[in-house]
Amino acid sequence: MILKNDKITIEVSTHGAELLSLKSGEREYMWNGDAAYWNRHAPILFPAVGKPFENTVRIDGKAYTMKQHGFARDSEFEEVGSNTFRMLGAEDHDNYPYRYDLEACYRLDGNIVEITWKVTNRDSRDMHFQIGAHPGFMLPDYNAADAIHGYVRYLDREGRAVSPTITSDLADGNRVPLAQPQTIPAVMPLTADTFAHDALVFEQGQVAEAVLCDKQGRAVLSVLCPQAEAFGIWAPHKEGCPFVCLEPWCGICDANGYCGDIADRTYSHRLAPSEQYQFTYKIKLQ
Repeated sequence: MILKNDKITIEVSTHGAELLSLKSGEREYMWNGDAAYWNRHAPILFPAVGKPFENTVRIDGKAYTMKQHGFARDSEFEEVGSNTFRMLGAEDHDNYPYRYDLEACYRLDGNIVEITWKVTNRDSRDMHFQIGAHPGFMLPDYNAADAIHGYVRYLDREGRAVSPTITSDLADGNRVPLAQPQTIPAVMPLTADTFAHDALVFEQGQVAEAVLCDKQGRAVLSVLCPQAEAFGIWAPHKEGCPFVCLEPWCGICDANGYCGDIADRTYSHRLAPSEQYQFTYKIKLQ
């Protein structure tokens, strides 16, 4: 599916309902999916955000295998409108025994892409899930020889600059508490070693907007999500990696050693029968 207005053009795939391209004129902003670094562009994270401990979730006392970030990103979707997709085979996942619908809607408004994911509980019991976004963006004028490849600027829900804190490190994808919280600058430089220890994860809604800036500190684009309970900033720690992901989440990876029920996972969400949950984030070009 291709959507366009007089400012931007996007392309969305039926595989994972994934945003593949975001252009203004001839300039491409999305990461190109080169498998040498990361073979995705902007996957939907559902029904898990991050990695469940030992790739396992427990639902009503039964253990199920659940890989990192869930399975929606690898599922097929069908177009059900001019800008909407619905996931196929929602009941075919033996590791997630709920009946539900998952829809993805893309809307353009000037230089903004608004992305909304809707989860509807079609079951006769409560369902539990997490959901989040994982868009990757090209670093402007990337040159591997540069000491700094750009900056990320952090804002809170009121649009104020914030220096967020990290309270956990990641070990094999799971959270391990830091002895002392680490404060990140409100304008954070991106270097070859920024992600040497995996993603930076800001919890407790500290960050509502992440602004990607070029090497001169000029804003290029921002990812806005006031409802985000956590925000991840990530790129693979590989030489010559020319992109960064700005990831708003309503969910988070498990704490190391967590063996509780899906309902008690940090930032787990519950839907009663027939209820619907909406997760919305925006990508704004500057």
